[in-house]
Amino acid sequence: MSDALKRSTYLNKNTGDYSEQIEINGSNYSKADDLRYGTNPHQTAAFYKPAGFGCPIGDMEVLKNGKSGLSQTNLEDISYALNIVKYFENPACAVMKHVNPSGAATADSAINAYTKARDCDPRAAFGSTIAFNVTLDEQTAKEIMTSFVECVVAPEVSPEALAVFNDRETYKINSHIRILKCGNLNDLPKYVGEADARHNTIKTLCDGSVVMAEPLLTNIKSVADLRPASGTNKALGEVVSTVQATEQEKKDLVAAWYININVRSNGVIFVKNGETVSVGTGEQDRVGAIEQAIAKFKTKYEGEEELEGSVMASDGFFPFADGVETAAASGVTAIISPAGSIKDAEVVKRANELGIALYHAPERIFSHH
Repeated sequence: MSDALKRSTYLNKNTGDYSEQIEINGSNYSKADDLRYGTNPHQTAAFYKPAGFGCPIGDMEVLKNGKSGLSQTNLEDISYALNIVKYFENPACAVMKHVNPSGAATADSAINAYTKARDCDPRAAFGSTIAFNVTLDEQTAKEIMTSFVECVVAPEVSPEALAVFNDRETYKINSHIRILKCGNLNDLPKYVGEADARHNTIKTLCDGSVVMAEPLLTNIKSVADLRPASGTNKALGEVVSTVQATEQEKKDLVAAWYININVRSNGVIFVKNGETVSVGTGEQDRVGAIEQAIAKFKTKYEGEEELEGSVMASDGFFPFADGVETAAASGVTAIISPAGSIKDAEVVKRANELGIALYHAPERIFSHH
């Protein structure tokens, strides 16, 4: 990590117990920084990056710090947020809270992407981490500074935007906001086959055992990779989705899929016109995740917005048709999910009856973070 980030740690509680160099599975890692704390203030932590490689996150530069340096929670939100916006060519913004997006959107400018992403769930956006895939400009900076934000990360930050962030007198509510410049997001793997061993995920179990796994990536690169859902059983034979999504719905399905990669399972994403309208996450059953997203939407937006015409991504298959029925009743018109249920044929049949365009993704995207 850059010297600027190394110098940013002020209230570190670590005592030098973390090695400067470590080795994992034959790969060397160098300590980028001692962190303010881990997940909670009583947990010490250190941040490592693969030695000898440029890393969009590991080499971030802190352009403005808050009262203290970064924590593990800050870094995790930064990582998941960048892991969303990396997929989009148009200006994109992800607003993260507790390693789940409260909102994400694409638009024709950074400020429009931000306001759409923030306003997906403005209450949850309080104290968020925000990521962009484009240069952060002055107009967007001024809008960000109207509410409390923990961290903002982008590939570039204009001098005018940085001046806004440093104007503590005008924007007292956000005087301790952290502004970070990340590396080239094109260096992050997006699709299956693009990653190497340094991108593997490492999960430590409570007894110190570890699980190492390939990173969660997708085979879907564009709307051209969308395939109508199908299923077969003895009673129905082969059943294929017969309802066609519009071009906008297809774009929204792909966007919802990319965002859903970074949502805790069971997770569903509702998207309309390039922005999330609700997120259901961390539920033990799939219908519960859908119901959670619908209830959240109704609680926060009843009378102001509509779910009608939105699309939905589900990170796992539908074991029964009730998930599709629940989504359809809310106004969803198109759905993407993986196949794999023994009742796929029944689910596809029910989607056809309800007028839902159903597409099967080539993989499951559970995220147990």
